[in-house]
Amino acid sequence: MAGPSVELSPVIAASTHWLARAYPAGTPDTIAHTLSELQARQAVTVAAWLRYPTEMDAALVAIAGPGGSAVLDWRVGSEPDDEEAEEEGWRTWVDEVVVSWAACLLADPRLARKGVDAVAAAIPPSGTDRPRPHPHRVGGLPTEFRRLLDPDQRDRDAAVLLRHPDLLEPVAAMHRDTLLYLLGIEQEVAAA
Repeated sequence: MAGPSVELSPVIAASTHWLARAYPAGTPDTIAHTLSELQARQAVTVAAWLRYPTEMDAALVAIAGPGGSAVLDWRVGSEPDDEEAEEEGWRTWVDEVVVSWAACLLADPRLARKGVDAVAAAIPPSGTDRPRPHPHRVGGLPTEFRRLLDPDQRDRDAAVLLRHPDLLEPVAAMHRDTLLYLLGIEQEVAAA
């Protein structure tokens, strides 16, 4: 499992930034923005680790690049005025599949739990030579994704747009079938 690989950092950062801009915080204050972005980052991290499950996958995406945000921008109607502008360069590191899977995880708590469980099962135990992310935390990997799995009222208020299933549907639907297949979930069960 790629998990803690630094190779995925640009993909995770850019994909999180895209989600946070496309689905801004429920209120304009800094705390709401931060809480919303934390939830997006946790969902994107799980999605990226599922999408690039090995060190080799993470290295290859770092070399080849993830594809960019053009289709996502078009899908939600948030295309930049000038895609070639220097300040828009981060968009090239957005991964369409990772963002779609993150949207699925944010919209469906049961799917989020399955995704985190799959990531936790694939990361080697702490006794191996490969580090787990944040090994100093008590309780293991799922506690690191608390805001994704068990958001409190402040988290929900901050991410009201980011977690709204109807608003996320155009993005989530793009690659949901692949995520369901990867997690071994029948489509009819997931829709129920």
